Amino acid sequence: MRRTCKEVAALLIAREDKPLPVLERAALQLHLAACAACPVFERQVLTMRNAFRRWRSYTDD
Repeated sequence: MRRTCKEVAALLIAREDKPLPVLERAALQLHLAACAACPVFERQVLTMRNAFRRWRSYTDD
């Protein structure tokens, strides 16, 4: 159940493509609650997701 920061980074990226299984989600949340660095990476991933979403819907009208 315990994950390394490298494994959590991979899960955060994988989560962008498909929903994670329940055990992976739980392990991710446990790690994010205890780690100082991984929540920062998670925010960066979410920022990039939102930027790409806006870019995809951008029109030059």
